[in-house]
Order: sequence, then C-alpha cells, then structure tokens
Amino acid sequence: MAKSQEQLQQRRSLSSLIYDPQFRSYAFQILLLVVLVGFGWWIVQNTIANLQAQNKTTGFDFLDSTAGFDIGFSLIPYSRASTYLDVFYVGILNTLLVAITGIVLATMLGFVIGIARLSSNWIIARLATIYIEVIRNLPLLLQLFFWYFAVLKSMPSVRDSLEIIGGSVYLNNRGLYLPDPNPNDAFMWVQIAVVLVLIGGFFLQRWSIRRVEETGQRFPYIPVFIGLLIVVPTLTWFVTGAALDVNYPELNRFNFQGGIQLPPEFVALLFGLVIYTAAFIAEIVRAGIVSVSSGQTEAAQSLGLKDRDRLNLVVIPQAMRVIVPPLTSQYLNLTKNSSLAVAIGYPDIVNVFMGTALNQSGKAVEVIFMTMAVYLTFSLLTSIIMNWYNARIALTER
Repeated sequence: MAKSQEQLQQRRSLSSLIYDPQFRSYAFQILLLVVLVGFGWWIVQNTIANLQAQNKTTGFDFLDSTAGFDIGFSLIPYSRASTYLDVFYVGILNTLLVAITGIVLATMLGFVIGIARLSSNWIIARLATIYIEVIRNLPLLLQLFFWYFAVLKSMPSVRDSLEIIGGSVYLNNRGLYLPDPNPNDAFMWVQIAVVLVLIGGFFLQRWSIRRVEETGQRFPYIPVFIGLLIVVPTLTWFVTGAALDVNYPELNRFNFQGGIQLPPEFVALLFGLVIYTAAFIAEIVRAGIVSVSSGQTEAAQSLGLKDRDRLNLVVIPQAMRVIVPPLTSQYLNLTKNSSLAVAIGYPDIVNVFMGTALNQSGKAVEVIFMTMAVYLTFSLLTSIIMNWYNARIALTER
C-alpha cells in the first residue's frame, strides 16, 4: 500500500514537472542546442571525410604560397610574386574602399533626395519621387551592367577624354583620372590640426545647441567653425613648413601619365551602389521626418524659430530616432551588395580571393570561411557603431 502511494506521488510530481512552463522552456532550449551541436558535428565530419576521399588536405599553409597572378587595382604594393595572403589583404582593402565611400556618398545623396521629396516645390518633389520609385524597382545587378557597359565603356577613348575639371580630372573608357597629392613629412601636422578642429567643432556644436536651449541666445557656430577650419590648418602649414605637391594627370601619346587612375569597374560599382542605396535611404529619411508630429513644428514656430532652426533643433533630432535603425540595414546591404563587383570585374575580396585564389589553390573550405568571416566582421562592426549611435540619440524620459 505504501509503495503504491509512493509511485502515485512520483507520477504526480513528474506530471507537474512536465506541465511546468519554465521546465519546458529549458528542456526545449537544451534539446535545440543538442540538435544544433550534433548537426554541426555531422557537417564537420562529413566535410573531412569528403576531403580525405578526394585526397585534399586542409589548413591555411597555402596563404604563404605565391599567387602567380596580377590584380588590376590595388591600394597596397602587389605583384605576381605576392602571396595568397597579400591577395586576401588586397581584396579586403578594395572592398572597404567601395563600402566606406559608398556609405558616405549614399547617405549624403539619400538625405538630399529624402528632404527634396517633402519639398513644397511641385517639380522638385515629383522628380525625387520618380527617382526613388524607378531606382528602387530595378535590380541592382542590372544597374551595375548599365553603368559599366552602357555608360563607362561607351565613353570616349583616351585621346578624346572628357575634361571634367580643367587640366585636373579626366574621364574616358579606361576610367577616371584624378590629381595625386604628394605631401611632405611636415604635412602630417596639418592633418592633425584638421582632425583637432573637427573634434573641437563637434563639441562646439553641442555647446551651441545647449546654449540655445538654456538661454535662447544663438551662437554663430557655422561661421566660427569654418573660420577655425581655415585659419588653424593654414597657420600650422606656415609654422611647420608643410608642402603639398600635386601630380596632375597628363596625356601622352597613348595614355595618361601621373595622377591617380580609378578603373571603370570601381567607378561603375560605386555609382551603382550609391544611386541604388540612396533611393532606399531617401525613403527612410522621408518616413522619419513625416513621423515627427506636426505639433512639434507648430510649437517651434510659436517660439519664433527660423526654418533652419526648426529643422536642425526640432525635426531632425526626433526623426533620427526613426531613421537610424533602418539606415543600419541599408549600410549592411551596401557592404554585402559590393560582392556583386565580381559581375563587372572589380577586384574585391569575392573576385580575387574567393574566385581566382580559390580556383588556383583548391582550398575551397578555407577560402570561403575566411571570406565569410570578413563580411561577418564588417557587418558586426557596422551594427556596433550604429547601435551605439542609436543609443546616444534615443529618447530618454525625465
């Protein structure tokens, strides 16, 4: 009798444990973890077995081997005698060049188009709307083909180059030619002066905004900042004896000599990414501005704030809280979309490392793993920076 009662009590405790939500939550999480670990282990073992069956070795020793192929565009010294590790570095830097430049230009263009769509001028607003709706609904790869094959490859030959800025910038079917600045060692102090003025300008802007909020007195921030940005580096230039020699591109018999040459693949990729991403950013900016209550603008008008102050002090700060999260996604998309460079031959990491280097070395697992790690690192760093900025501008209750 006592034994049967003890068994009944155990069944009841087991039944109550099964129906306990907290226990089931932990049990399902542990089960899912076990399944994922088991699946990962099976993938690893299956990969190793397949590589052994094909008599292929694993490891990263191939990175020290000679690559044996040229790369048309590189930010660091590179030759056929360089290693696969150098190819990896070249691919990373070329990808970063497109991604960072594209993010900056797409943000500027996107904000301008987004604000233009809300313009009271009917023509400007409709042109901005047409731009957004057309560009957003065309595939990015198709736009890259358009810029590369239909625009840049149709440019004049070297002898008939388009002179964009007199004697300084030229555009032809071989790319964009820019002046090449060559500073001396003392010019480093001018650069440091510019950075210090920019940092000081950031804190000066925060102080001027706080002053307006507390006292209502305006501080001429923009003229003061521009003056500092001109005067301080100029004084540093003369005091330190800095010099900057500019090497301009000059047309010889068959090609330009001197200056910086940006290949058409880079220009087409940058144009395509910037114009495509800016259309999405413009719509994000428009939505963020519209999300600000009209009562906020009316209150700013009742305080006598000018249009510029209403936009800078009232509308934009509140709109940024709505703009930043989707803006982060667009930055991530631009970075990852840069991998489409392989379609037009720009030597990014997918093209030169996951393409040519993989085919020559045969190290598919290692090369793909390293490439995935690069894009994952880029995305995580972008997310961390944007999340930090989003936390700074988040609305805090008093």
